[in-house]
Amino acid sequence: MISLTSEAQSKITSMLKHACEGSALRIFIEPGGCSGFEYGMSIDSPKDNDHVTTISDLTVAICPDSYDYIKGSEIHFDDGLSGKGFEIRNPNAQSTCGCGKSFR
Repeated sequence: MISLTSEAQSKITSMLKHACEGSALRIFIEPGGCSGFEYGMSIDSPKDNDHVTTISDLTVAICPDSYDYIKGSEIHFDDGLSGKGFEIRNPNAQSTCGCGKSFR
């Protein structure tokens, strides 16, 4: 499935505290960006056909169309001086753009 760094877990936990009960972190890809596909994340309720997993008490949902593209990825959150926010480290990506938001 995927993994979360401790920084990502902390940030997602904080975000989910303000969400409706039963909400999950949704991770998806969509066409776009400078490399072909673009990552997306939202807080949403899991759907019946999602790949759903629990990581450190956090529910993560990935739609079936996105799953094969991002399985095995690690999600990190950087809030330092040059903080980029969430970063997806994807071992399946053949190439990525400079900002790290899109991949091929």
